[in-house]
Amino acid sequence: MMNKKASFFFGITIAIFVYIMGVLFLPFIMDDITTARDSLDCSNADITDGNKLNCLITDLTVPYLILFFVSLAAGYIAGSIR
Repeated sequence: MMNKKASFFFGITIAIFVYIMGVLFLPFIMDDITTARDSLDCSNADITDGNKLNCLITDLTVPYLILFFVSLAAGYIAGSIR
């Protein structure tokens, strides 16, 4: 069994790997987000409130994914300290 210091550094290494893999995954969904924004006509100022809400949710996809991968990495670090 590893000591606490080695376990912490191993946890940081795995967390960085998970974060990098998450960020490398983003370009694959950016095309879909652009397509969705074009289909929803988000650049038009005269769209309905429901479409505006859908545009906002579509725009928040990338920050939520980045936050997900950061929290996943932080959770792995926190779990490895134990």
